[in-house]
Amino acid sequence: MSQKKANSYTAEFKEAAVKLATESNQPVTQSARELGVNVNTLHTWVDKYSGKREVGSSGQVNDPHLYEELKQLRRENARLKEERELLKKAAAFLRQGISLRYAFIEAHQRAFDTALMCRVFEVSRSGYYEWRSRPPCQRDQQDEALKARIRDHHTQSRATYGTRRIQQTLASEGEAISRRRLARLMREEGLVCKTRRKFKATTNSKHGKPVASNLLNRTFSAAQPDQAYVGDITYIPTREGWLYLAVFIDLYSRAVVGWSMDSRMPASLVHDALTMAVRKRQPENGLLVHSDRGSQYASDSFQWLLKQHDFRCSMSRKGNCWDNAPSESFFHTLKTELVYHEDFRTREKAKQAIFEYIEVFYNRVRLHSSNGYMSPMDYESERRTAA
Repeated sequence: MSQKKANSYTAEFKEAAVKLATESNQPVTQSARELGVNVNTLHTWVDKYSGKREVGSSGQVNDPHLYEELKQLRRENARLKEERELLKKAAAFLRQGISLRYAFIEAHQRAFDTALMCRVFEVSRSGYYEWRSRPPCQRDQQDEALKARIRDHHTQSRATYGTRRIQQTLASEGEAISRRRLARLMREEGLVCKTRRKFKATTNSKHGKPVASNLLNRTFSAAQPDQAYVGDITYIPTREGWLYLAVFIDLYSRAVVGWSMDSRMPASLVHDALTMAVRKRQPENGLLVHSDRGSQYASDSFQWLLKQHDFRCSMSRKGNCWDNAPSESFFHTLKTELVYHEDFRTREKAKQAIFEYIEVFYNRVRLHSSNGYMSPMDYESERRTAA
């Protein structure tokens, strides 16, 4: 995607991006790449929101070496993170046979130091090199190599991918494998998807405001980006109470183009989410914006925003959640893959986790079946290139 101007992002997005850049123990350049933001722009946001640089009365930075020290610390943190990742991956293999430990070391030669891996796995280097010199069964060798790749893809998917998506990922790398064999290898490695649970979304449609017709009429596809958005609100439990999340999804690629979070559900929640989408995507007049009949979407402020941009308003039929299925599907995915596996102590912790899930993982990494098993951003990029 082309880089966006700094003023095309809302303050809520900028603050969340700064927290990701400063608290994730990774270089700012990597955070910028994950978010699709220009690295200089992200540095500017860090200056403004993090308060980590001293500025004098003239507006000049008093400590020009502060960022160099910060970069050094982040490099050190990255090294420690690498060692920690090795220990995480190694945990399951410490309970396996020595041959499997050797296979892991062989598969990760480029990622980790051999001596370090032998020490972590409690095997001798001489034993490992002797194992390498013995010609293993070709099928077993292929299986072990595949297991290493499957583990990596399963980890990168945050344990959300099953056989179908991992099969598609391997196919994109030129590796054809049956789902039956893939299921066996995953079973041998103890790799499973995160379990799914049903959830119930709520909305307040008992109001006296006018409602719009269902113009979308369950046409959950679009020929071009920014032709039709669907929006909805859900709630996230935290120890401080509910956190409410409003999103807008582009039906072309299923990208979450706008979002907003708050401890309450005022009309500004959906207003801010659509404003983020408008600033980031700059849709043309005539955009179809579909939602349920909730009071937030029927509010004067939200309807004024639609009229200001000459957008068309569409609302689901009363009590029919299937009229807004893509939003319901996204919330189900979010809760299945993130929320149900977390115990958020504060709303702020939940906000940051949801921001990272949407902007880094869901939009740019996670494979979506309706996109031919491509992420929303990759799908849009490929379609633009093909055109």
